[in-house]
Amino acid sequence: MSISQLARSIAESPTLSLNEQARLLRERGEAVIHLGIGEPKNKAPIAAILSSAAKLTSGDIKYTPIDGIPSLKKAIIRYTEENYDRVVAPENVIVSGGAKQALYNLLFTLLNPQDEVVLLAPYWVSYPEMIKMVYGIPVIVTPEDGRFVPRMEEIERSVSSYTKAIIVNSPNNPSGVMYPESLLSQIVDFCEQKGIYCIMDDIYHKLIFDGRTQSSPFRFTKKDTESTKVIVINGISKLYGMTGFRIGWAIAPRALVQVMTNVQAQTTSCTSLVLQAAAEGALTGIQSHVDTLRLVLQNNRDVILQELNSFTGVTTVRPDGTYYCLPDFRAYNGNSVELSQFLLKKALVVTVPGREFGMEGHLRLSYATTVKDVKQGVERIKWALDPNAPQEIYIGDRKLVRDWL
Repeated sequence: MSISQLARSIAESPTLSLNEQARLLRERGEAVIHLGIGEPKNKAPIAAILSSAAKLTSGDIKYTPIDGIPSLKKAIIRYTEENYDRVVAPENVIVSGGAKQALYNLLFTLLNPQDEVVLLAPYWVSYPEMIKMVYGIPVIVTPEDGRFVPRMEEIERSVSSYTKAIIVNSPNNPSGVMYPESLLSQIVDFCEQKGIYCIMDDIYHKLIFDGRTQSSPFRFTKKDTESTKVIVINGISKLYGMTGFRIGWAIAPRALVQVMTNVQAQTTSCTSLVLQAAAEGALTGIQSHVDTLRLVLQNNRDVILQELNSFTGVTTVRPDGTYYCLPDFRAYNGNSVELSQFLLKKALVVTVPGREFGMEGHLRLSYATTVKDVKQGVERIKWALDPNAPQEIYIGDRKLVRDWL
């Protein structure tokens, strides 16, 4: 079989691979706990369900405009005004099959071969691969102090004449850390001065804890929507827990949106009318669903931190938001892939290796599940690794004895 060089260079998604392993174990009746996936247990908002059901009931499901149906774009425009204090036009909005597709369309539109995109470690696993898929080069900035927030000096040193964009994800997947307002201001100002695109992956921007909020990136620029280098990517997957609906969007200058629309037209064409209707219902319906999800996640965050703090040798930076934390497990194994596989085999707990996020020796743990799973999952990890933990544990209806420490 002949496979292209580009296709061979793209890494398998570690999250999807682990999900498949977990699925196979569950099919065998194993009591697997999944702390690897960013997917809450909530139901979709009723307004989203009713809106999509109304379209289905009509039976009139046809092609839609490539860049999104007008009513959904109107809802996104209102959302942008309310949450970003920026009034945009319909021509500044493109709706895609998830925020991931919106970002891919943007990278396809912006990058020439060998152009560079700066990524701030830890970064979302798909960023480097998506950049490579359009023949760009990911440039990683890893904070020298070992924390999860880079200094502006480190970012500036990574920029060259080939730099086309910087991707900023705050609050951050996988660490849950929110970048300081001062850093965001510096990044936006630097990008505007240098003519570099500042791509804000804002998929978690309202899932922030402890009463804190994320400032609009447009606050830090004096340029209008057509001349700014700030581009915002967002969607309904995380904010409303509607991961399976696959609706995202980009806010960008209309010249970019026009090209992104051409890219989308030649790949996936239009996004499903039924799913767009669901997104519109979520955005225009009662927003208490978001507050409820945020409070549940904040409580789960507090629970997992409490459990991890009793773990000998493990340090965890307190997440400010999202579904995740990124504990440092280097006291047990510096190879996060080996450690993740070990925990799945011995403790039946799914985690994601930190190597995939640019942070070797760490594991990403998702607390977007039940409190019971969070507690039992960390208890199992502790049993498998910590010599101070009890030697015996019940997993499902079986009593296991640790005999490897």
